[in-house]
Amino acid sequence: MAVNADKPTRWKQDIARSVDFYNDWFITFAPKAFRDTRSKTIQEVEGALKLTNHLKTLNPAILRENPDILPMLRMSTAPPIARDRLIGLAAVSPNLVKSMEVGEKQIPPRMDGGLLNKELGRIINMILRLADQDIFNWLENMRLPSKEEAHRAATIVADRLCGAVADPIVRNAQQQRQVALIRAWLEKRKYTRIEPGEVANFLELPAGSFVFNLNVPVKLGRGMTKVNIPIDAMVMPKKARLGGMPLLIEAKSAGDFTNTNKRRKEEAVKIAQLRSNYGKQVRFILFLCGYFDSGYLGYEAAEGIDWVWEHRVDDLASFGL
Repeated sequence: MAVNADKPTRWKQDIARSVDFYNDWFITFAPKAFRDTRSKTIQEVEGALKLTNHLKTLNPAILRENPDILPMLRMSTAPPIARDRLIGLAAVSPNLVKSMEVGEKQIPPRMDGGLLNKELGRIINMILRLADQDIFNWLENMRLPSKEEAHRAATIVADRLCGAVADPIVRNAQQQRQVALIRAWLEKRKYTRIEPGEVANFLELPAGSFVFNLNVPVKLGRGMTKVNIPIDAMVMPKKARLGGMPLLIEAKSAGDFTNTNKRRKEEAVKIAQLRSNYGKQVRFILFLCGYFDSGYLGYEAAEGIDWVWEHRVDDLASFGL
């Protein structure tokens, strides 16, 4: 039996409350989350500048050992260049640049050493050719910058980095708060938290326990390709029978209505993949806060997905917790 998906008469009221809830949080906490990230990023940029002798000594060896500084270098140019633009301008392998910036942030382990040095050299030449002379004004005569100049440059580059990922910064802070709220609700009811490394199979989660950020393996298509579906929270009810299915929870927040409707198919795809591998007994719900309109809710309800609003967290109990 559904908890919220089958009650469209109260969707409008819940949407209004959720929007107000999100806006109150954003005004109070989002600026701090951004400032904290900005402060940390300034320190990281200052460290990267020291590694490169303030861009005066930038060579392939430095990039091989510190591939994670590449986003900072892209934001050091005039104008700042996007990842794909750098790939095109420097005529280098997309795999190289994406490996340095996404995921493990490493040099592709199987890349030929000679080719690697050549492509890193191209990246460096393009970065230095486009380096923002107004920020790094010491490069013109290759002098050592003052402490104030170096800090000012690091601050500007950090602002560019944070500006490019402002939405993810806020989204991450909101998700952390949502997860903390779920945890507090469960622990108040004597549920025990388990670390992901302690769970070999999500179906073996002990009754009365929960885990965050655990992957569920699924097989896709005729080729039976194996992929992992990340789940924000899993809870095995206290009264679960042997071999029972945990409740899977996806924490979602949104600061506008447009993006939610663009991405509403993601959850439908996810639950379809889970059910095709583990059966119709899979229980997958959303934990919502923010701008989710009736169009979004109706789509999810039609796909058999229920939800709990953050402003009414006690609805979790209606799912047998």
